[in-house]
Amino acid sequence: MRGIDHGFEFIGLVEGWRGLVEGKTQPVTLTDVKEIVGKGGTILGTSRTNPFKIEGAVPKCLETFKKLKLDALVALGGEDTLGVANKFFKEHQLPVVGVPKTMDNDLSATDYTFGFDTATNHRDGRR
Repeated sequence: MRGIDHGFEFIGLVEGWRGLVEGKTQPVTLTDVKEIVGKGGTILGTSRTNPFKIEGAVPKCLETFKKLKLDALVALGGEDTLGVANKFFKEHQLPVVGVPKTMDNDLSATDYTFGFDTATNHRDGRR
């Protein structure tokens, strides 16, 4: 978490976009992520929530963003997650950084995505 060197604080959105809709967050510290690189999955949980497909969800997301005084969103995920992030940027000018993280390795303009190596090299939690 290079941002810590610059004095940034990090807040995780619990269950991804659902967390932004519902305002469900948790602090994310260096201790939380220090050893995560070799593990699969997520520490925040996931959902199939797409705020653009739920009536009234986009304004709730924008309200949560403002209420939490966020500077930017860092969206880690696959095609669905990054598609929502892109739409928030294009339609609402939310500052977003997209990080490809999918075991499918199917995102354009990336050689490998986070998750692909884990999915292809780990079986039953072992290498």
